[in-house]
Amino acid sequence: MIVLDEQLLGRNLETEIARWYRGKVRFIVDLRPNTVIKDEAIPGILRQQNQPTFVTINEQDFWGKVEIDNRFCVVCFTLSDAKVRVIPEALRALMGHTEFKTKANRIGKVIRVTADGISFYTVKDRQIRTLKV
Repeated sequence: MIVLDEQLLGRNLETEIARWYRGKVRFIVDLRPNTVIKDEAIPGILRQQNQPTFVTINEQDFWGKVEIDNRFCVVCFTLSDAKVRVIPEALRALMGHTEFKTKANRIGKVIRVTADGISFYTVKDRQIRTLKV
């Protein structure tokens, strides 16, 4: 399952991702409807799902700060709000990379995608690794 941050609502990204992703695509607000979801509550919500990949452009509040574990993955895109339309294609490219190709490879990682490359750390090793794109 891919879970999109609520700030990505209303842009049709879920439909674009669903064209190539075989699993479910949901927004975080769909997982706990009718409530305000603070950033610090997101890991707990993700833990209740079956190994989701959470996608956000809120890199400031998640990269290096999120409480990660082996039940989910977080992907932080360093994009401005005006450029989120590239997320479906960029996410597909990321998920096609050998390091992140399977759910088993992604789970337990926080991934940061920039124009220059991909960085990530894991629940077991907080040392940041960088891959060029």
